[in-house]
Amino acid sequence: MKNVTISMEDSVAEWARLEAARRNTSVSRLVGEMLAEKMRHDDAYERALQDWLHRERTWASDGNAYPQRSELSQ
Repeated sequence: MKNVTISMEDSVAEWARLEAARRNTSVSRLVGEMLAEKMRHDDAYERALQDWLHRERTWASDGNAYPQRSELSQ
């Protein structure tokens, strides 16, 4: 594990102390867990985006205009 020093506003540090106490953990562990979750979320989003971008499209326009929403709801 790496030790890092972070800077934050006093109000953020106070919130972090209270949240860590509520979860019965340290501020260091709380921040580490939050960053790990952010990393997992971002990685999952990037994988999903790349999957979608590289997926073969089964729909295509034949050159005609798509129907308007008002036409679809009738």
